Amino acid sequence: MELEFANEAETLAQLLDQLDYFQVLKLEQNATPNQIREAFHRESRAFHPDRYNALPASPLKENVNRVYKRITESYVILRDDRARQKYLADINGPDRQQKLRFTPADEQEAREQQKKAQVEQIGMTVKGRQLYTQALRELEQEKAEAAMRSLKMALTFEPGNQLFKDKAVELEAAARAAAKKK
Repeated sequence: MELEFANEAETLAQLLDQLDYFQVLKLEQNATPNQIREAFHRESRAFHPDRYNALPASPLKENVNRVYKRITESYVILRDDRARQKYLADINGPDRQQKLRFTPADEQEAREQQKKAQVEQIGMTVKGRQLYTQALRELEQEKAEAAMRSLKMALTFEPGNQLFKDKAVELEAAARAAAKKK
């Protein structure tokens, strides 16, 4: 058993640079978060460095450490939905070999894209965000007409903002419903 594991660890350590994170965790690319977690626990138990800590410095110990680090790296990326989606796009793209590992630059890019998406959703311009926030406050105060005016002004600053458009449609529908009740 020990010799078999040593051979597996050596082979895996040699192949790490050719394997994507799904292959490291022995998963299909469509694995669920639960399957990813289970695979991480399974593989990390087998290759946890503490199991081999008592051994003197040896190739086995080095291989186990190298494999365990990649197992952990794989789990960190695959458990995050956004990072996993970006990683899947990268490894299924034309530059697969260069994208097998998720680098800090990739992580920074993913964070910037997330931040950009959030800003775009809330608003790209300062005035657009201010007017949208004002419209929301006016809605809380049950000032529907004032909220609609603020929202229309926000849309003049950001005519393509889908969040603003959706809120305007919602307000118009509510105004029509209130008019029908009267």
